[in-house]
Amino acid sequence: MAPKLLSSTNFKSLFNSVDTFLFDCDGVIWKGDTLIDGVSHTLDLLRSKASSLSHSVSLSLSLSDSDFDFVTLLQGKNIVFVTNNSMKSRRQYAEKFRSLGLTSVTQDEIFSSSFAAAMYLKANNFPKDKKVYVIGGEGILEELHLAGFTGLGGPEDGEKKAQWKSNSLFQHDKTVGAVVVGLDPNINYYKLQYGTLCVRENPGCLFIATNRDAVGHMTDLQEWPGAGCMVAAMCGSTERESIVVGKPATFMMDFLIQKFGTETSRMCMVGDRLDTDVLFGQNAGCKTLLVLSGCTSESNLLDENNKIEPDYYTSMVSDITKLMDSP
Repeated sequence: MAPKLLSSTNFKSLFNSVDTFLFDCDGVIWKGDTLIDGVSHTLDLLRSKASSLSHSVSLSLSLSDSDFDFVTLLQGKNIVFVTNNSMKSRRQYAEKFRSLGLTSVTQDEIFSSSFAAAMYLKANNFPKDKKVYVIGGEGILEELHLAGFTGLGGPEDGEKKAQWKSNSLFQHDKTVGAVVVGLDPNINYYKLQYGTLCVRENPGCLFIATNRDAVGHMTDLQEWPGAGCMVAAMCGSTERESIVVGKPATFMMDFLIQKFGTETSRMCMVGDRLDTDVLFGQNAGCKTLLVLSGCTSESNLLDENNKIEPDYYTSMVSDITKLMDSP
């Protein structure tokens, strides 16, 4: 069935069938450090539809209560932000929301792939005496620390160089039990060699990818290479496939279900990418809404070769406000 252009008629049906709206960030809420027009008013309007009645939610994942700051949820239209960009931690993303004027967004509403990587290790009982080597940003290291793990690498290794010298041996930490790869604007040969040695030579070492996005709106004017190319480099050198914890993998969705106690059929994933956002929603049984303010154009969506089709599509998030106010 072809995707439907969001209209005043079908939006009301969608709105009434959804308790929780999941929003991607890059290309949906902002581009780079620029807020997309109309987002703030739209989020405020959606929040105004929620009641003040709350109820408790039990968590069945093998995580402690300290992983969350609350276990209550407003009944009605809840808002969650699910981003594959691992450069920032949840705390840092909350600061970015505030810097853009979105002061109502709390850390508890943000699910980043950096957080997902740390929670994957925790949910799978990763040994605390093992270390984690990071090819990525400070956000991953912060989330690992908050989860009780020791992280190595990250931005600190951005200026290091691997020297090809006769009879020299590249040393790496034998206690590294996992390598996490995410978006890394300072990726270099040193990091690739370090991560490769850990995966290939440390027994049982996990190879985790925060996500495999091809590109992303790192600035407001154009797309830049995403974490996918960094992960692909490691796949090539290790001859291993990564464990992906970000969209479209279902790990974060499992987390959302446990945290919010909402059936996926009552959720709507709003994003700008077909192969991550829309597929993420479809894999979990959510309704899906594609916005054309980011990576995907209408011609890409309607191309006969495209096999990933959202339930609905529209130009940008602020269209929700117009449709909600329409008679």
